[in-house]
Amino acid sequence: MLNTSSPTISAFGYEIIRDYILSSILGKHEGDVLYWAGKDLARKFPCKSQDELIAFFADACWGNLELVKESKDGRTFQLTNDSELLQIGLRSFRLEAGFIAEQIQQAKGYLTECYDEKREKQQNVTFTVKWDVKERIMNTVPSE
Repeated sequence: MLNTSSPTISAFGYEIIRDYILSSILGKHEGDVLYWAGKDLARKFPCKSQDELIAFFADACWGNLELVKESKDGRTFQLTNDSELLQIGLRSFRLEAGFIAEQIQQAKGYLTECYDEKREKQQNVTFTVKWDVKERIMNTVPSE
């Protein structure tokens, strides 16, 4: 999907922006702003399938995203990575939650929300995605 040979940002540079600058600028609104930024990012980088969504997480160095459960109105994903890269104690994962919500909303065509749960002892983040089959979104064509 994004596998191009372009320069990459160092993990240190990424951490400075993600863990310190953004939280300092956004303050108490960090979670809300990051969620909506994730949704906007998803519209700019649409994933046509669940496999592309998982590949995007790897390409963006967000970690390893895995589907762990699926139901008629939701999915549960788990995000793992090296603990030094995941920075679960410092980081908000609302950006990733918003990104997942928008990708699935575009694929399913229903109003979709995603909730993140940091699990520090297990060193993973669980994303619970739910869509409302009574709330059809206009201008989308279900693909999954």
